[in-house]
Amino acid sequence: MLRANSILQGVDEADVPGLLEAGELVALATRAKIYDAEEPIQSVYFPIDSVLSVVTSMKEGGVIEVGTIGREGTSAIPFLLGATTTANDCYCQVPGTAIRLRAEHFHALRARSAKFRALLDRYLQGYVNFLGQLAGCNRLHSTYERCSRWLLLTHDRVSSDTIRLTHEYLAMMLGSRRSGVTIALSTFRRAGFITYTNGHIEVLDRQGLMDSSCECYAVAQAQFDGLLRPVDGDVS
Repeated sequence: MLRANSILQGVDEADVPGLLEAGELVALATRAKIYDAEEPIQSVYFPIDSVLSVVTSMKEGGVIEVGTIGREGTSAIPFLLGATTTANDCYCQVPGTAIRLRAEHFHALRARSAKFRALLDRYLQGYVNFLGQLAGCNRLHSTYERCSRWLLLTHDRVSSDTIRLTHEYLAMMLGSRRSGVTIALSTFRRAGFITYTNGHIEVLDRQGLMDSSCECYAVAQAQFDGLLRPVDGDVS
């Protein structure tokens, strides 16, 4: 299971027994809390086939996604930036499994392993770059293109062609009206790219979605693919 997460797959063999002892494989349901805004973060999650969402809440009650985390990364971003809390909430977006480490075990492993620190630093750079691309995407690209991008990224992160998600939740994640997301999904279904029913979206034609997406999907993939290659040997 460790090999299914891009960061954990690079952990030194000498650290694997301790990681297996300290880590816990958990099943995350939709909306399961990872951490709350302004509350001390107690645990770190490394998704296997789940997807986590980092969201910000507005005073009027609106919620919008500002970041996503899949098998390429970890929920430990605040720790990597030297914080113990954050202004955002994080919860499970697409249900699945993850490896959970208590904060103290994460910090101990990070202090002990230069290779682990190098992988975390690479991921942090990719995550920051992805956030910049996401900001531009949300401002400049259509709901149709952004929906394609979101489905492709999520398809990469789960071990199935089926994504468990409702229209309402997808609209919230994209910061779009539910009607716009419904139109986009209906268009994809008529084109034979997907099917959907009862909170399940099944990808039938990945290439069709790729042809429909903006360039942001390819940019995101290039960031994580380039920054998360396995590191050979310790990095000083």
